[in-house]
Amino acid sequence: MFKHTHPYEPFLFKEATKLIVGTLPPPRFTEGELKPDDVNFCYGSRDGQLWKILDQIFNLNLVYETTDIAIQQRKDFLKERKIGICDIVASSERTKIDASDLGMQNIKLRNLVGYLKEYPNVDTLLFTGGNSKNGPEYFFRKHLKEHKLKLEVVCDVVPRIHQFTLDGRVIKTVSLTAPSGAANRAVGSLDAYKMMKSKNPKFNTIDFRILQYRNYF
Repeated sequence: MFKHTHPYEPFLFKEATKLIVGTLPPPRFTEGELKPDDVNFCYGSRDGQLWKILDQIFNLNLVYETTDIAIQQRKDFLKERKIGICDIVASSERTKIDASDLGMQNIKLRNLVGYLKEYPNVDTLLFTGGNSKNGPEYFFRKHLKEHKLKLEVVCDVVPRIHQFTLDGRVIKTVSLTAPSGAANRAVGSLDAYKMMKSKNPKFNTIDFRILQYRNYF
């Protein structure tokens, strides 16, 4: 059984108003066996799409390599935009060593509600995935239940938006389409994507995410 622990502490600072919330990076990040074009930071997998999407939205000219420069570029962007990162999974176990959310077992969650209390300027959580089993929204719902809190629907169209109240403070959640290749099939089935694709055959799943993410970052 492989113990898959999160290799990064939450990236938090007092000015942050938004938090990106995912699950775990690929197991190689836990083992410290990065590939040359991985970045040793949150969402730094060369196979992930989050930084590629943000790079295109904000014209960041990011480098994709295992260097301190690559890490600093991303930290500078996050601080400028007042965006923190606090993935909800602290650790899990796997029988098969891969990055599948469904493959996680014996999962331990971070105390995200505790972090929200510690950082009172945060008013929005950006989930990198929805309410499918072992996705970030799925885990957050379980976490809220432990605190006798629950999400209320604001918008039930992708990306789904909810809100909850914590100590009198309303916090919004946005369940973005996951920035991973595994979610491409789900994107392809969306009516909104099909309509855009029919108008422009060159339109692809990353283009769709760029349009979606631009509204929330």
